[in-house]
Amino acid sequence: MQKQKKIAIVGSGLVGTLLGIYLKKRGHIVHVYDRSPDIRKINFTGRSINLVLSDRGVKALRDVGLDQEVLGIGIPVEKRAIHTGLDTVNEQYYGKDGEVIYSLSRGLLNKKMVDLAEKAGVEFFFEEKVWDVDLTTATISIGDSERGEWTTHDYDLTFGADGAFSRIRHKMQRQSMFNYSQEFLNIGYKELNIPANADGTHKLDKNSLHIWPRGNYMLMALANLDGSFTCTLFMPHDGENSFESLKTKEQLVDFFANHFPDTKEVIPNLVEDFFKNPTSYLVTMKCFPWTFSDKVALIGDACHAIVPFYGHGMNAGFEDITVLEQMMDQYGDDWANLLNDYENSRKPNADAIAELSYRNFMEMSSKTADANFLLQKKIEKWFSDKHPQLWIPLYSRVTFSHQPYAEALAIGDRQNEIMQEVLKMENIHQNWDTIEVENKILELLKA
Repeated sequence: MQKQKKIAIVGSGLVGTLLGIYLKKRGHIVHVYDRSPDIRKINFTGRSINLVLSDRGVKALRDVGLDQEVLGIGIPVEKRAIHTGLDTVNEQYYGKDGEVIYSLSRGLLNKKMVDLAEKAGVEFFFEEKVWDVDLTTATISIGDSERGEWTTHDYDLTFGADGAFSRIRHKMQRQSMFNYSQEFLNIGYKELNIPANADGTHKLDKNSLHIWPRGNYMLMALANLDGSFTCTLFMPHDGENSFESLKTKEQLVDFFANHFPDTKEVIPNLVEDFFKNPTSYLVTMKCFPWTFSDKVALIGDACHAIVPFYGHGMNAGFEDITVLEQMMDQYGDDWANLLNDYENSRKPNADAIAELSYRNFMEMSSKTADANFLLQKKIEKWFSDKHPQLWIPLYSRVTFSHQPYAEALAIGDRQNEIMQEVLKMENIHQNWDTIEVENKILELLKA
């Protein structure tokens, strides 16, 4: 058992609340601050992408006995349903039988996590704006405005779990030798909605991630418990086929009729949702170091915000906590070395999942409609089923295992090189499941 510390967590999102539960179970006094109102008392709609929970996130929840609580508000998703035309849907299973990810409403999950953290004894302070932290003492400063009067609150340790535009990181950036970068995609997103049928059932298969891939833009949909789907339209901010190009009702209706014709009957409030909901931005943020002595540490999006195309922002943040917990077991009260090993362990893996997430946009928006890509996935699954000890597909390494992201990325790159050679074989589209193909892969693996 560690000696009790008084710990502040800035940010009451998913990572901040779960971290609070972990620290409270270790006997610490935990206060969570958030500048926003209590999410349980507001209507959370209009700028959301449904979350997907996979094995890494499930493990972090299971380790504190909360996995069943959270899975109870999720919907298992076993495959992609790729809508390539008016009546054409290709299905692509994520893994082996029984391997699923879980679709979760961000707002519903965040409310659940705050409830669970309060039940564990974590104390929350909503509508409290943290403007500054003293890196040498962990003291935080709170006030109504950045240039107004502040009050200070003393802590032994402060965690910044306050997202991609973290105030805690902002203070850390003023140090010498602090590296920081952010890169916005020219792709934005907008929330749309598929309502439930009159009897409360889903209009589409609820156990699929639905994708309408159209090159540099796409539509996707994930199911909710109430029979609805949260849809997300990803498009460039400007140029042809962009948010900027859809300024009138007529332009929007024509665009969907031409590019997403099979959604006409399932998105009845297209015009209202499109012009009501904001267009949001996508950013990748990297920084280092993540900690200062034994006093301040960053976690989750505050130190590694990524784009959402692999569905691992939350899972990577939850895995931060798993690693931090391992370090607490190893180092006990030696917080300086504990935090140092935490950041050095996680940094290369955070960079790897950022790269994977960026690449997956190209896969989802373009390659899922490409015959060679679909064949590659089919061959990989076939070979993996025959030689599970020799070949685990990249998606399975990332989503259904706890292998470090950096290792999964490196192995995935090598596997892709092999598959590009296989796809060059004569008549591969007809002979993909033959002994010749099997031997070719075995030969390339040895090389």
